[in-house]
Amino acid sequence: MYQRLLAPVLLSVLGATAPARAASDYAVDPMHSGVNFKISHLGLSWVSGRFNELSGSFTIDPDDAGKSSFGLTINAKSIDTNNQKRDDHLRSPDFFNVKQFPVITFKSSAVKAIKDGYQVTGDLALHGETKSVTFALVGGRKAEFPKGVQRTGYSTELTIKRSDFGVDKFAGAVGDEVHIFISFEGTKK
Repeated sequence: MYQRLLAPVLLSVLGATAPARAASDYAVDPMHSGVNFKISHLGLSWVSGRFNELSGSFTIDPDDAGKSSFGLTINAKSIDTNNQKRDDHLRSPDFFNVKQFPVITFKSSAVKAIKDGYQVTGDLALHGETKSVTFALVGGRKAEFPKGVQRTGYSTELTIKRSDFGVDKFAGAVGDEVHIFISFEGTKK
């Protein structure tokens, strides 16, 4: 009888004293990550593109999502819409002005757990302007590849207005809303 009563008490005490899991730091693997976008052209079609160069890091704290963090840096010059003339124009002062603003960055300021991932809020810096954005980051599955290299990955979709970042030329021809798709893998440091 005492054993039946004592077992739940011992389990709850042992569970309460179990050591906390340590946070894990990851480096973004650019070979298995991507930032893609689409934007309306004349309201008739979508022009799609991507950025070919990105880097970043993130920390996942499995016991306290608020201690997790995400950071991403994109080389603005690496924009690629599969059309050299358009890409050169996008790099010009009319759009990204990559000579003056060579990188696009995101750094989280708040992370909280949600179903299947995290709600992430942070500062997006683009074209000399910094704005707060919030999005759902889903994923978190883990894999070992190659042997001995621990990985995890996340993805999100968000929409921003380019005019909020001072990129407002050609408003009649190019849409204001930019639909962004980000997917990344990180390797555990």
